[in-house]
This record gives sequence, structure tokens and C-alpha cells, in this order.
Amino acid sequence: MKLHELSAPKGARKQRHRVGRGIAGKGGKTAGRGTKGQHARDTVPNGFEGGQLPLMQRIPKLKGFKNPFRVEYTAVNLDAIEALGAERVDPETLVGAGLLRKGAMVKVLGRGTLSRRVTVAAHAFSASAEAAITAAGGSVERVDPPFGHGRPPAKGNALTNR
Repeated sequence: MKLHELSAPKGARKQRHRVGRGIAGKGGKTAGRGTKGQHARDTVPNGFEGGQLPLMQRIPKLKGFKNPFRVEYTAVNLDAIEALGAERVDPETLVGAGLLRKGAMVKVLGRGTLSRRVTVAAHAFSASAEAAITAAGGSVERVDPPFGHGRPPAKGNALTNR
């Protein structure tokens, strides 16, 4: 047996069904398209939804999503607290100094050093900042977030989180 003598076994290759070739055989007249209507006539594009905005146009083009429950902090470093020269630093003090906007949440970060005892009240602290404040003889107070415990309320509307 040679390569050109090979062929598929009987029944393995089926002829495709040719519809719309007269009323004599199967698939004649309406050719399996039913009677009348949009699909009985010409082709309908894939994804066509009858004039409604198609799904492929409704979903966003770019990947990723925006977390509506994200908690945003304003960072304040130790060198800024040192420059204030206050005994007690809390969000109101930082607002007065122009380092924080009113109603914003503050997180103290560990850049810089403290040379004196300071009581710092903030919503969050980095581990290095907390260690530096306590090493300088100061104390750390955690302020409750404005939304209470648990997750914050969702920001944006139904369209911002698509």
C-alpha cells in the first residue's frame, strides 16, 4: 500500500447538506428557515440584538475595575509631624496646618525621624511609623473611621463600577 492509496473509511466523510435546491428533496422551498421573519430572509449579523445596544458595545473596552469600597488615606510622614512642633497631633491639627483636607482620613508613614515625645492620633499607621513614635517616647492613638467599622459606603453609581 502506498500513501496515495490511503482513503478515509466509508461513512467517515459525510457530504454537506445543500439546502434551497428546489422542492424535490429535503431542505427545499424554505430551506429549514421557517416561514417569513427576519431570519427567513437574509443573514443577520452575529451579536445583533434587534436594535438594542449589543452586549459587546455595552461592556467596557478596557480591562480592570474600580473598587467602590476603597478606603483612601492621605499620607503624612514623620518629618512633617516633627516640623509641626506640636505636643499632640490629630486630624484637626493637620487640617489647620494645611497637611490634610477636612474630613479626609490620615495614615502616618515612617519617613523621617522624631526627636521628641509626641502623641499622634490618626486613622492608620505604618509599622515603621508606629515603632518610631513609641521609640521617641510618644504614643499612638487610632481614630475610628468616619463610616464606622466594616466597609465604607460605595462611591460612584452603577456605571462607575463596570
